[in-house]
Amino acid sequence: MSKSLLIVESPTKAKTLERYLGGDFIVKASVGHIKDLPGNKLGIKLEEGFKPEYQVVRGKQKIIDDLRKAAAKADAVYLGPDPDREGEAIAWHIAEEIGSGKPLHRVLFYELTRKAIKEALANPNELNPKLYEAQQTRRILDRMVGYMISPLLWEKVRRGLSAGRVQSVALRLICEREKDIHDFRQEEYWTIDARLAPQSEKKAEQKSFTAQLLRYKKKKCTIGSGDEAQGHLSSLKPLDWIVGKVEKKERQKRAAPPFITSTLQQDAARKFHYSAKQTMSIAQRLYEGIEVGNEGAVGLITYMRTDSTRLSQDAVEAARDFIAQKWGKDFLPAKPAVYKAKESAQGAHEAIRPTDVARTPESLAKFLPKEQLNLYTLIWKRFVACQMAPALVDQTTIDVLAGEYVFRATGSVITFHGFLVLYEEGKDEPEVEKGDVRLPEVFEGQPLDLLGIDPKQHFTQPPPRYSEATLIKELEDLGIGRPSTYATIVSTIIEREYVTRAKQRLSPTELGMVIDKILAACFPNIVDVDFTANMEKNLDGIEKGANSYLGLLTDFYGDFSKTLEGARTGMLNLRTAGWPTSLKCPRCSEPLKIRFSRNGPFLACSGYPACSYTSDYQRDETGQIHAVETHEQVTEEICDKCGKPMILKHGRYGNFLACSGYPKCKSTRPVSSGINCPREDCGGHLVERMSKRGKFYGCSKYPECKMLFQGEPVRESCPSCNAPVLFRRATKTGLGTLFCINPSCKFKKKEELEQDLASGGE
Repeated sequence: MSKSLLIVESPTKAKTLERYLGGDFIVKASVGHIKDLPGNKLGIKLEEGFKPEYQVVRGKQKIIDDLRKAAAKADAVYLGPDPDREGEAIAWHIAEEIGSGKPLHRVLFYELTRKAIKEALANPNELNPKLYEAQQTRRILDRMVGYMISPLLWEKVRRGLSAGRVQSVALRLICEREKDIHDFRQEEYWTIDARLAPQSEKKAEQKSFTAQLLRYKKKKCTIGSGDEAQGHLSSLKPLDWIVGKVEKKERQKRAAPPFITSTLQQDAARKFHYSAKQTMSIAQRLYEGIEVGNEGAVGLITYMRTDSTRLSQDAVEAARDFIAQKWGKDFLPAKPAVYKAKESAQGAHEAIRPTDVARTPESLAKFLPKEQLNLYTLIWKRFVACQMAPALVDQTTIDVLAGEYVFRATGSVITFHGFLVLYEEGKDEPEVEKGDVRLPEVFEGQPLDLLGIDPKQHFTQPPPRYSEATLIKELEDLGIGRPSTYATIVSTIIEREYVTRAKQRLSPTELGMVIDKILAACFPNIVDVDFTANMEKNLDGIEKGANSYLGLLTDFYGDFSKTLEGARTGMLNLRTAGWPTSLKCPRCSEPLKIRFSRNGPFLACSGYPACSYTSDYQRDETGQIHAVETHEQVTEEICDKCGKPMILKHGRYGNFLACSGYPKCKSTRPVSSGINCPREDCGGHLVERMSKRGKFYGCSKYPECKMLFQGEPVRESCPSCNAPVLFRRATKTGLGTLFCINPSCKFKKKEELEQDLASGGE
């Protein structure tokens, strides 16, 4: 008896579905996209209605043949890639390739649970041409921008660069924030705090509180200097202090909505420092299925690429039952909380939630690695908390009068924790933990004793650089990007070396700032926030049938092609002209310009070749460029080609040796560690090398000797097997592990104790 064929995009997802479906379906995986635009050309026939030239992805023909054979034997074919635009494209291409003539159905799995899977298969859809058109239009737009601007950057700046329709806007936001930081000028200001207490005959019974100066002569009091602060102090000390106004009110603090893609990425970044890409990778595994003891592969969360805060009625009822049993009815609101979704939200999607609220993080702790457990716990707590009662806060405000001065004290006390017993949303910027601030009971007109008065100096701070969390929030607020794109946007600008990430903050590199300026000058629409946000709305309109994909592409390309033609002649050529600076060459007084090489940016004299001056440079706090003179270090190493001394230099991948006879002799070689190669019959020595994966050590006699080592060599023999060299592998904590590379020796030694002693630890 033949069966129906179910095709999904992921082997892990296929495994989970097989478990639930038993033998009712043949389940196979396409392993992602089976067709895509070619990598070596534009792949779009511009004169034929922007027709894409899709081709089979390299290595996927065997998978397609296998899917065709399975489809030929099946009663019907069910296409079950992810329920979004990308998944629709995968389903569409599978349908085109298998061509079985059998009934085709599109199934949308928003969660991989027995009930949801059965319902999806019992109520299949047709392939959605509008959704596919929206995805294809986005793909064509991105391809045109990337493949038509990038060659210009290769020609004018350096090879390997790229421009993107959305990534360029993200880069612009980061560069504009950096400019704001450079332009920021610090200003001094002062505050005055008064320590007060209700008057009492028994001083020991006085309950003090602190109030801050708010107004003077009915205007907000701004103090710009210490002298001005002292003037106010002199006026304040002899005055009588009384309570002017007391206001008490109860305030409710409600839980945050359940997670959507962007808010999950933001909270995971705040609490665990996960990148957006890392968060989505972990979430994908939780969605597709995790082995949970005897249950086998279980989908633990609902689909994680969503901008909808909608929750199913079954999920809400299960959460409310759980809350009532766990915390009692006081923590359960009278009605379920309903969260309003934004206009562009995908209607059929739910928020990100656990598939079964009864699977608590504690019950899954022994099955999940730390990163998966962290993210699942975050999702589970946010979902449960969103259906819990609000926290109640008693807030008291006391205005204190002293002559023409008004001081204000504010206190708040949580009287009922509500959802806060389980979860509190992370903050983008650190806040001072105040806890409960209780103010004493006072009444209007009550005299107060001044216990002390404290002026404090402050300085205004520049706007903070974006973190991944705040950048994603900004993109979402501006209407740029969609749930499936946020992680890619951020990871792309980092991988292109336009942005660096340090201490969870994003800073533009020199290359990133130059690329941003070039794109802003030559392609203003591409980096314009409003233009890009409107384009996103138009793409959503295609999905809803309100816009024509051909009309949108025609309108875009009409203006874009003219701009592109102007950029071919108008874009500054940094390969020949360089980027201008205000600095003068110390040798010939000609202007210095920024040039780019494989090793990064540097200053070069515009008088080249008459003047060959070059220098590294750095920027100060205001963004101004300063040349950094580097003194080359002559070593005892001798060039094996011309016999001249070798010079220690620093390049893109670290230190290396170069012949002092350059440019006549261009010999270079890696820096030797001074440790002999462990292979006894070799006679070479270990040298530092770099690859895309980072630093490693290899033999100087490569390729004759192909010994490679992922660790730093240490001139120390193994105490276990007497191997001549040990290696050190650093850890994220900064400590190291010594290990032996002899396959038959398992020697390992942590260096924690030695480092503690070296630093004076006990």
